[in-house]
Order: sequence, then structure tokens, then C-alpha cells
Amino acid sequence: MPSPATGQPSVRTAFVPGHRLQGWAERFGASHGGYRLHDDDDGLRLRAGDGTGALLQAPWPVDGRPGRGSDGLERLASLAAQPRRLGLLLVRRGGYAAGVATEGRLLASKAGTRYVQSRTAAGGQSQQRFARRRANQADALVDAVAAQAEPIFAAAGFEYLVPGGDRSLAELVLAHPSLRPYATLPRLAYLDVPEPRAAVLKKAAADACSVRIQVTEPA
Repeated sequence: MPSPATGQPSVRTAFVPGHRLQGWAERFGASHGGYRLHDDDDGLRLRAGDGTGALLQAPWPVDGRPGRGSDGLERLASLAAQPRRLGLLLVRRGGYAAGVATEGRLLASKAGTRYVQSRTAAGGQSQQRFARRRANQADALVDAVAAQAEPIFAAAGFEYLVPGGDRSLAELVLAHPSLRPYATLPRLAYLDVPEPRAAVLKKAAADACSVRIQVTEPA
């Protein structure tokens, strides 16, 4: 978040479950002089009296199941509260986590560690040997994650896929033959997560089922 001394707007992101969205909006209005609602292609926008803005985005598309309510906020809260199932795949160089979630809770999960070395600035034959070793480690990681994720995904069906962590590694895992049936499912917003662990996966499940809110305060 930029410092006020830079003269740049302050931006922060939060994840709010659908059943708590009305309360969040009330507190937002009380803190910023009220607000007005505006629908646009990016999501639902709240424009506050003091110049603060908030972009609210649903965790998943309507897909023929719109939320109910008298205004955009109520409909968004209702949509986000629907019990849809998500498959999560989080991968980084040091570990991985896979799970199936609904309503912010994990129904099945698995997390583990696997090491892939960082890149090096060394040159010559040493660099080539290092690159081969790193590639072998990455291949082993992909195989290990796919082997652990497949039974988790197969045990509990889901309709959306949520990748997170290292994008390139996640894509390699999803391209694995054992996970190809799941790679074709609709993708939800990518999650930027730290090294995957059980606690990280638990939070990712809650965030993936929540409204993503980006609040921008004027400098």
C-alpha cells in the first residue's frame, strides 16, 4: 500500500463472505460519509462522499443463478452466499496444496512440501548443470502435486477451478495427464498466496468463496 507521503492513492484488498457484505457496506458508509452504488463491467462500485471508492467483485459468475435482492449490493451478497463447489490448486517452489471447498470451508484437502531451486546467475557448464537439476526438480514437483491432487479432486466433484501461487508451475500441474479433465473447467480469479501450507489453503478456500473488495482512498 503506497505511503500518503508519495501523493498516490492508497489501495487495499479484502475478502468478505456474502452473508457479511451488508454489514461491511454499512461500516464503509459510516466511515466515509455515505456512498452511492454504480454497476459497471468490472463489478459493483461504491463511491463514498469523501472520495473513497470500492470495487466489489463476485467470487463466481452468475451462470443462470442470479442473486436475489432489491439492489446491486443485496443481489451480490446473495450470489456470493450460494453454495458452489470450487477446486483449489496452490503451487510454489517449496510446496503445494489442493482442496475442494464450498461456502468457505474445505471438504477435502492435501498439502505437502517439495523443493525446487531458485534460478542462478552463474554461467558456463555450472549454469547448465544447475538448469538441468532445476528442471528435473520442477518435473518431480509437477508429478508429485498431480498425484496428490487427483484423488482429492476425484473424491468431491466441483464446478470451478481456482489456481494460485506460482502461475507457471500451476499451469504445468494442470497440464498433467491425470488432471486434464479438471483443467478444462471454468477458472475463477487467481489467488496470490504465500508458500502453500494447510493454513494457507484454509484461508484460500474462504477467500475464493468471498466477495473480492478493492478499496481505493484518495491521496
